[in-house]
Amino acid sequence: MRHRTLGATGTVVSALCLGTMTFGAETDQAGSFAQLDRFVEAGGTFIDTADVYSAGVSEEIVGRWLADRPGMRDRVVLATKGRFPMGPGPNDAGLSRVHLTRALDASLRRLGVDAVDLYQAHAWDPLTPLEETLRFFDDAVRAGKIRYAGVSNFTGWQLQKAVLLTRHLGLAPIVTLQPQYNLLVREIEYEIAPVCQNEGVGILPWSPLGGGWLTGKYQRDTPPRGATRLGEDPERGVEAYAGRNAQERTWRVIDAVRQVAEERGVSMSAVALAWLADRPAVTSVILGARTTEQLDDNLTAADLRLDPEQTRLLDEASTPPVADYPYGGPGVRQRARELPDG
Repeated sequence: MRHRTLGATGTVVSALCLGTMTFGAETDQAGSFAQLDRFVEAGGTFIDTADVYSAGVSEEIVGRWLADRPGMRDRVVLATKGRFPMGPGPNDAGLSRVHLTRALDASLRRLGVDAVDLYQAHAWDPLTPLEETLRFFDDAVRAGKIRYAGVSNFTGWQLQKAVLLTRHLGLAPIVTLQPQYNLLVREIEYEIAPVCQNEGVGILPWSPLGGGWLTGKYQRDTPPRGATRLGEDPERGVEAYAGRNAQERTWRVIDAVRQVAEERGVSMSAVALAWLADRPAVTSVILGARTTEQLDDNLTAADLRLDPEQTRLLDEASTPPVADYPYGGPGVRQRARELPDG
């Protein structure tokens, strides 16, 4: 397992992170413990959860696992998130000081720890001034309840504003961003990833396998059935499948991933994860598995490095369509000028 620093900090984490969204919903406690044990055995040191996952049950399971494994807390870097509703009240959601104070304290109780290493705003809150959220993060760092602050699902301008405000106000910096990012969803490369590269913010991609599409489990023009996320929810699954199936780019990407997998003698999942782990500014790729078998398959990506030709093939197949302006067309031509001779 390779390791990297958490954004621009000195804290080191594994290049693969175990996400726990399935814990308590699709995976029971025994299966969750098995995943956590297997991940650590493979050299993993980074675990990500959130209060909203299974309405707090995911955090409780991670907390019970830590309590059952003496000394494990010192071996792992623990991350959680707050923002989404955890009750019916008007202050039971959002990024206000009132809600985040309650949410963080509740997460610490469920996890059975005095502090988490990374606390993240799970999404933007248009009702709360950003300064209020950032000052809460800074106070939580000073109080020893969190060690670093991060955000998730922010746009480019939201992330840049957060970074600049922490710098201007002398607050604890934003060290990570957790966005959706995979071979089928590369739009963060327009503006969000450049902000991360420029500001030293580490990217923690979620949904690295595109909801299962990059594993090769779905077939062209054959709606999913049975034991897949789309197949188990026929009403939503058919609609979601139809949208992705209709895009020729989807099948171009899947064919490229399959070709590289056959060349390397590994699964399609491993190829997709290895490609993502080597993208600029990516710190750690968040794995989401329902079973230990799925996790084992994902872990084969831990030491897989694609050669330049294989990376080029995947890059070209997955290049997202770009609107004419401002990312293409005259906007690009105007920027791409040369200095005069001399």
